[in-house]
Amino acid sequence: MQYRDAQPDDPVISELSHKIDDNRVVLRWQWPEGAAVVYIAKQSADTGANGQNEAPTSELKLFTREEYKAAGSYRDRIEGIGRVRYIVYPAVREAGETFVIRQQDGANQLELSTGRAKIKYAVHHKKSWFRSRKTVQIQVTAEVPVPQEALCYVKKRGGYPADRDDGTLYAFTAPFAAGRNVLPAIEVGGDEYVRLFFTNGQKYGTIYELVPE
Repeated sequence: MQYRDAQPDDPVISELSHKIDDNRVVLRWQWPEGAAVVYIAKQSADTGANGQNEAPTSELKLFTREEYKAAGSYRDRIEGIGRVRYIVYPAVREAGETFVIRQQDGANQLELSTGRAKIKYAVHHKKSWFRSRKTVQIQVTAEVPVPQEALCYVKKRGGYPADRDDGTLYAFTAPFAAGRNVLPAIEVGGDEYVRLFFTNGQKYGTIYELVPE
């Protein structure tokens, strides 16, 4: 079995759609004439991969036309929280060889969210009577592991920052484990304040919910 780009007479997938039914993803599509089977890839969409990155053929799931007709759909159990990409590849058999068809129009793939994981955070500012600077302790409690590049902290003089651009931005140097993460204390000026933000709200806000404690 091997991949090949779609040729003019090859069957292709169209009208791919999804819905969430309880704890399952339900996929439906227009089944192409000339294809008795499809192969389905399931990938994480949170790692920066795109649909052109092929799954190893050993990881593709075979699904037949008869199974689709009997069930009226393809169902897959939801496992975990985040964004998932499904790619439905039509397949043809020629000269004793199976070819998995790559579609360049993208009509055979979609991304969906299986929910947002909560990230709770607390920032404690502590100032000594006899020092001009103060200590800041950051605590992050996550429902799932969170990559370090998803979060940043911003320091601002004279008040709390309103967003990631309202002050000096600092990156974290290690990922966050699921559960409670207590970060090493940092020192800031006596009139400086720290708050956490997503590094990219449009990207990570669909995966996680950032909640101050």
